[in-house]
Amino acid sequence: MTTTMPPLALGAIILAGGTAARMGGVDKASIELHGRTLLTHALDAVIDAGEVVVLGDWVATNRPVTFTREDPHQGGPAAGILTGLDAFARSPRHVVILAVDMPRVSMATIARLRSRVGRRDGAVLCDLTGRRQLAMVVDADRLRAVRPPYGDEFGMPLHRLLDGLDLVDVPALEDEARDIDSWADLRDLGGS
Repeated sequence: MTTTMPPLALGAIILAGGTAARMGGVDKASIELHGRTLLTHALDAVIDAGEVVVLGDWVATNRPVTFTREDPHQGGPAAGILTGLDAFARSPRHVVILAVDMPRVSMATIARLRSRVGRRDGAVLCDLTGRRQLAMVVDADRLRAVRPPYGDEFGMPLHRLLDGLDLVDVPALEDEARDIDSWADLRDLGGS
């Protein structure tokens, strides 16, 4: 007799495989802010996730995660999200998608996003100008439903993938939508 595992309530995909071109190609996941790596900050924000997939090179973590690389390599965030979705051992009902360079996103941010999903396909954090950020909670089945044919996700703009989803915009509180794209951004957030 075979039994199928019920889906996870929540999984998480941490996007940590970018090129960090404005930072000289450094591995952002390993950058420290207040004595903790950016990956540790991201993992703390998704502590409620039953399974975490990190798109990026392997680094030591304080909790079990699955490391993988987007297919194709450096295919962009849309390719990374879809690769991460395929890497779960157990399919989640909802998935948190979070860029590793957003250390002000917290458990409270993720809880607020989850509470706003309702009957929609997901909720996405927006900065003060209304621009959507790489911090969201999405229905995994709906995300699979808007997936393009294999290979078409390479270089696909993220907005094109998300355009097929009914997402509610959730305004950021204080500086939780801040990301680290440069050494000046890190300095401004209090890093070295």
